[in-house]
Order: sequence, then C-alpha cells, then structure tokens
Amino acid sequence: MYMSKNPHPRFLAVATLSLASVGTIFHWAADDPLGAALEAARKTHDETQLQSLKTQVEHEIARNADDAGSYLVLARVHEYLLDVYEMRKNKKAAAAAVEKAIEAVQRSIQLNDLSADAHSLLADLYGRKISLGNAMFAGPKYGPKVKQENAKAMALDDKNPRVWASQGRQYLMTPKMFGGDIAKALESFQKSLAIDPLQDETWVWLAKAFQKQGNKAKALDAVQRSLQLNPESPFAKAAASELQR
Repeated sequence: MYMSKNPHPRFLAVATLSLASVGTIFHWAADDPLGAALEAARKTHDETQLQSLKTQVEHEIARNADDAGSYLVLARVHEYLLDVYEMRKNKKAAAAAVEKAIEAVQRSIQLNDLSADAHSLLADLYGRKISLGNAMFAGPKYGPKVKQENAKAMALDDKNPRVWASQGRQYLMTPKMFGGDIAKALESFQKSLAIDPLQDETWVWLAKAFQKQGNKAKALDAVQRSLQLNPESPFAKAAASELQR
C-alpha cells in the first residue's frame, strides 16, 4: 500500500505498495503462522499487529540468521509500518522505517539473489526513498536503481504478479520525460491481475492509472474490486474517497 500526502503516495515522485523466492513466500503464507499474521497485518495495517509480528520475525532471524525468507518478511513488516507512519504524516518515523526495510531486503538478496520478489520490493523501497526525500537530489540517485531492480526481477520471473505490479508503478509514477507511460502502466497492472486477480492493492493501482488517464468510471470500478477483496483496506478507502470528490 502506498499512503502519503501526495496523490500517488507510495512510489516515485520524480525521475522515475505483498517474501523470498516464490516458493518461500507461499511456504510462509500457507504453512507458517507468521505468514497468516503477515497477511492479516497487511490487510488492516494495524500497528500493534505489525510490531508484534516484527518481534516474532526478529526472533526467527536470531535463531537462523541465514534465512533469506525471514529477512524478506521483516522487510515487508517495516514497509507496512512505513505506510502507517506516512498516514500519520510522521516523516521521521517513515524515513527510519524505509531504511530498515531496505536493510532487511538487501540482506535477503545477499542470501538469495534469485528472488524476483526481493528485487521488486527493493525497487519499490528505492522509489519511496525518492518520495520521502528531496526529489531533485534523490530522483537521480535512486531512479536508476528502481529501474535496475525491476529489470532484475522481470528477468528472474516474468510470470510473477508482484513483478508486473512493481513495473506498473514505475511507469505510472515516472514523469513522461523520464520514461513514464500511462499505457504501459495500465498494461503492467492488467498483466499482474491476469496472473492473480486477488491482489486488492494492485486493483487500487490500476484505478490510479485509469484516473490519471482520465477514465473515472473504470477507476471507480477497479477500486470497488479492491474493496470487495479487502473491505478494511485503508489504501482502497482513500482511493475511493478521492475518486468520489
């Protein structure tokens, strides 16, 4: 989820939101209580749940410091905490959270460089570094890194819905002069949802792309699809409120 003060909060403001390899992600989600806890926390972005989950994952890492999947889950937790802090307009806490998330996902990649999900997440986090900082300086530094990490993710797994969603955010939030392209953003989000139509956050991103294109009817329809999947989503609720103004 990308929530902040600007209309397209969780990605690139200038110049350019949900674990290890796909197998590891589904292991966590299907077979491990922490996976279910992560999904529950993602749906509501409840800070108490997220802090409790962070403690649990840190304990897992203390027991096994070489588990790439655990570091990736920890990065996701910090990413969701980042959303919480941005909604509260607590820029200092948000800046600390994005640094912790980047540190965790980079550690995951050091342990397993073949995770498309990890590279996509790192791309999104670099994008958030731009939106949280001075875009004039952060854009040139992190914009190329966003593109590089998304390219790595696509090369590793071009059937991964999260990879296509991340690429869509890159096209959507990048100014046209630097390669932004609404048509390509729409195509990327639609490919992501064709692979996995149950991604409530990607439906919101599709809505944002339609909104930017000027197609309010399709934008509203996409947001409603998101709310059907996750009625508690603060991201979808904010998007719906914006579209109904």
